[in-house]
Amino acid sequence: MNGIYYYVIAFILIWTIAIVFKNQLTDHGVEVNFPILMWRTQRLRGFIDRLANRAPRFWKWYMNLGIVISTGFMILMAGALVYSLKTLVDAPTVSLVVPGVEVPGSPIFIPLLAGLIAIATVLIVHEFSHGILSRVEKININSIGLLLFAIIPGAFVEPDEEELNELSRPAKMRIYVAGSMANLTLAAIAMIIMMVISSFIVPMVFEDDGVVINRLTSDGNAINHMSEGMVIRSINNLTVNDMASFQKATNTLKPNETVNIHTDQGDYSFQLKSNPMNRSLGFMGVQVNTNNVIADGFDNQFYTPLLWILMPLSELLFWIYFLNFAIGTFNLLPMKPLDGGHLLENLLSYIMPESAYKPIVTFMSFFMGIIIVVSLVVGVVGPPF
Repeated sequence: MNGIYYYVIAFILIWTIAIVFKNQLTDHGVEVNFPILMWRTQRLRGFIDRLANRAPRFWKWYMNLGIVISTGFMILMAGALVYSLKTLVDAPTVSLVVPGVEVPGSPIFIPLLAGLIAIATVLIVHEFSHGILSRVEKININSIGLLLFAIIPGAFVEPDEEELNELSRPAKMRIYVAGSMANLTLAAIAMIIMMVISSFIVPMVFEDDGVVINRLTSDGNAINHMSEGMVIRSINNLTVNDMASFQKATNTLKPNETVNIHTDQGDYSFQLKSNPMNRSLGFMGVQVNTNNVIADGFDNQFYTPLLWILMPLSELLFWIYFLNFAIGTFNLLPMKPLDGGHLLENLLSYIMPESAYKPIVTFMSFFMGIIIVVSLVVGVVGPPF
């Protein structure tokens, strides 16, 4: 079933329950104001306090470093977003990613279960880190909770705004960068573990045997000729042994040419379309993974079934890395209400008065927002000319 149907079913069930049992849910801290569903609690404040009090000097030192790192990413992300205007028509940089749903114009498909788990890690570490640094800086937390905007999940930590405004600029910046730094840290940890598994354990246990089609997209012609589960051995007589050779072969494809694909289930030929993210390249509409087989030395052992856990674990770690890095760095864009906008505002306050830096932050927020919206629209509906 297409992942969008799971979201529709979840939307109907959640909001039906929320509306029918609104009075009972309100007694448990749930606010039902369509399209926003919000749950507030005080229960986790003690846990956050314990984490904050365990190593307050470490948290301050780490987030002082985080201010430098976040400022660097803020500049890089802003520059990359502006530079993306150059390739906007042929290769839009910004696209939506929704677990389990094929988003038009997006080259990325995130599996439903792995994507939802990864997004949960993004929300948890991001908001908890804001809470921890708030308590390190002696700011009271009014509430902690979860929210749902229609069907889009979120989490929040609400520090006392008046107390926050009274803090020094370094203290405020430590709080602002805490969420993204936590995402970047988790991304680094997930990447390291994933690389250990994929670079050392998997090559020792598994052998590459072509690439297997795990998904066919509706915006390519392969869906009319091929099937999921087929193992691709060659493309236009170029041997495909692994992901690297598959990428090398697909980089030779041109729009409107006929591609010849040899698989474990026969040969297939069809005309290519243009790649949505680079219109100079041909596009088949297939998404693949390396086809792995157990190496002879590990086959027929009692632990062989356990070895197959390594593959989905490596994939889950990849999505934890990818989404934490992507969302963490996106959140550092110099635009409000993102944390990067607050960081920029505090940095500028060192060198200019409020009457000067407020308009700059407002302009940057508007400018960055326009680029993002235009990129999303072009990616979904195509260029206007």
